[in-house]
Amino acid sequence: MSKTWRRWTAVAALLLVTAGTAVAASLPDFTGIVEKNGPAVVNVQAVITQPGGSLPAGAQGMPPEFFRFFGIPMPQQPGAGEEMSLGSGFIISSDGYILTNNHVVAHASKVTVKLSDRRDYTAKVVGADPSYDIALLKIDARNLPTVSIGDSNTLKAGQWVVAIGSPYGLSHTVTAGIVSAVGRSLAPMNDQPYVPFIQTDVPINRGNSGGPLFNLDGQVVGINSQIFSNSGGYMGLSFAIPINVAMNAVQQLKTKGYVTRGMIGVVVQALSQNLAKSMKLGSESGALVTTIEPGSPAEKAGVHVGDLITAFNGQPVYTSSDLPPMVGLAPIGSTVKLSVLRDGKPLTLDVKIEAAPRNAADLAAVQSRAESGNDLGLVVENITPKQRQQLGLKSDEGVLITSVLSQAAMQAGLQPGDVILMVGQRSVGSAKAFDQALRGYKPGDDVMLLVRRDKITQFVAIPVPKQG
Repeated sequence: MSKTWRRWTAVAALLLVTAGTAVAASLPDFTGIVEKNGPAVVNVQAVITQPGGSLPAGAQGMPPEFFRFFGIPMPQQPGAGEEMSLGSGFIISSDGYILTNNHVVAHASKVTVKLSDRRDYTAKVVGADPSYDIALLKIDARNLPTVSIGDSNTLKAGQWVVAIGSPYGLSHTVTAGIVSAVGRSLAPMNDQPYVPFIQTDVPINRGNSGGPLFNLDGQVVGINSQIFSNSGGYMGLSFAIPINVAMNAVQQLKTKGYVTRGMIGVVVQALSQNLAKSMKLGSESGALVTTIEPGSPAEKAGVHVGDLITAFNGQPVYTSSDLPPMVGLAPIGSTVKLSVLRDGKPLTLDVKIEAAPRNAADLAAVQSRAESGNDLGLVVENITPKQRQQLGLKSDEGVLITSVLSQAAMQAGLQPGDVILMVGQRSVGSAKAFDQALRGYKPGDDVMLLVRRDKITQFVAIPVPKQG
C-alpha cells in the first residue's frame, strides 16, 4: 500500500470518527429527565371484574389493529370472573393524586399503586371518563415526588419525547422517539372522538398504558394510551392523550366527579373530492353540516344544513374529525365564533356552547362505596328533565346508575347508564328516594330492582352483602 493511500485512509477514518462524535453530541441525553421524573412514575395494579367475560369499558367494537394496553393477566387469578391487570401512572400532586387511563382500572374491585421505592398503597378511584380514557386515583400519602405538567398545544411533529412505564410488568422502562403527528383523530376507528391524539414512534407496549410522555424540558405532554398493531406488539405507531385534555378532565373529576363536554348540536361529515367539486371549492378542507338538532345552539345561531364549517373560534377546521375535540373542550356557557361557507360566501356566526348530554359511556364518575350511600355498591344520580325526555321517562320516574362498584351488582349485569325504576314494589324518582328504599333491607336479603336499558325493562335481583 502506497504512503499516499495510507495517508488518505487515515484522513478518512479520522473524518468518520469526527462525524460520529458530532452526531452523538447532537443527540439528546435523557438521563436528567429520567432521574428527575422516574420517582413520580408508578405501577398501577387492578383486580378487574368482567361481567360475563365482556371486554373492559371502551374496548367494545374496537378494530383489532387498535390495542389499548388492558394489562397483563397474572399467573394467579384472584377469583372466578376476575383477572389482574397492570398499567402505569404518574403522580400529579404531592398529596397523592395520580393520573392513569380509565381502561386500566375500569370494573376494578381493588386498585393498588406501587411507588418507585417499593411502597404499596390501596388507591381510591376518584373519577374516570371513558371518552377521554382518563382516570384520577388518590392514595393516602404525603410529600410525594411529582411530575411537571407541560403544554401539549406547543408540541410539533419532529420533537423528541420520552416515555416511562411498565411494559410487560418491567417497571420504570424508558423509551424515546419523536412526535410523528399532532391532533390525530382515530374516529371512527375507536370510541374517542373528543381526543386529538399525539402520534409518536416511541416504543410502548402492554403495561405502558397510563404512563407519562415527556418533552425534552422534562414536562408531561401526554398519557400513553394505545398503539396501532396487527399483532398486539409495538409496530412504530403509538398514541398519547394530550395532557391539556387530561388536566381539563382532572379539574372536573376533582370538583364534581364526572366530565362535561361542550356541544353545539350539529352532525358533520368530511368533504370528498366530488363534494368539493360540486360546491365549487378549491380544497377538501372543512366540516360539512348534515344535521342540526332542534333547539340546539347551532340552530339558534342560524347554522344551516349544507354549511361548511371552516374554523371554530379562530382554529382552522380541516376535516370533520377536527371539530368534536374543539367543541368538547370549549367552556360551557361561552360564546364562540363559527366560521362557515354558505353558497360560497364566508359568514361568522356566534354560537353559545351548551353541555353535551351525558351518555352511558360518559357516566363513569367512579366514587368510593362510602359515597355511594348504599350497600349494593351502586352510585346513582337524579335524571334531568332533558334526559327524561330523551329516555322516554315520566317526570318522576327513575334514577340513573353512574357507577357499579360491587361484584354482586356487576355479576347481575348492571352497568353505568342503566335506569332503576323500582326498588322492590316501590317506585323511585330520585337518588334520595332510591337510598331511602334500600334502608329496609338487611345483609343477606335480596333486593329486586326494575331496570331499564334502552327499550328493554326487566327485574334484577341483587343480594345485600353480609358484614365481615
